[in-house]
Amino acid sequence: MWNMMCDVMPTIAEDSLGQRGGQFAADEANFEQLMVNILDERDKLLETLRDTQENLANTHIKLGDLSKERDSLQRQLQANLPQDLKTSS
Repeated sequence: MWNMMCDVMPTIAEDSLGQRGGQFAADEANFEQLMVNILDERDKLLETLRDTQENLANTHIKLGDLSKERDSLQRQLQANLPQDLKTSS
């Protein structure tokens, strides 16, 4: 009985296991490269975000300065307008 079973069992090809292992290693290397690329892209996006936030903060400061300058110029204009123009406005 045992001899019959041994005769019927299929043989395992050694090459197919080696190919699967090689494919797994290639897939793993591809996955690692993908992860590195994703992390690099994340770093670039974070740097762009920081630059944009800094630019926005600077723009807010400039906007505040320009608003103050506008208000000052409006006060000077109102103070120096002739009286007859002030009443008609």
